[in-house]
Amino acid sequence: MFLMKEFSEQTGFSIDTLRYYEKIGLLKPDRNEHGYRIYSKRDLEWVAFIKKLKATQMPLAKIIEYSELRSAGEGTLTQRKALLIEHQEKMQKELAIIIDGQTAIANKIKFYEEMEKEQ
Repeated sequence: MFLMKEFSEQTGFSIDTLRYYEKIGLLKPDRNEHGYRIYSKRDLEWVAFIKKLKATQMPLAKIIEYSELRSAGEGTLTQRKALLIEHQEKMQKELAIIIDGQTAIANKIKFYEEMEKEQ
């Protein structure tokens, strides 16, 4: 179990971000007898997944949608899976664009290197 400061240090998210995530429903920490937020290992794993979604450019609105489905329980597995598949397909399209661009740039660099050798 972690108090907010410890949880912030563990996750790399600021306390303000954690409070914001709680306000928008992404996090739902328990409270101890003094009213302090208490985060669990499961919360830590959830935040790690949120970070992965953010790193892959999933919009916050979609992360919230996923979170709401997650909170609704096992009856939403199909919807959660569909949301992730949709995001994965978007990522695959973006990755293909990046790979195509990288190939074009590598070819241009090779072209310039060959021209430099000829000079």
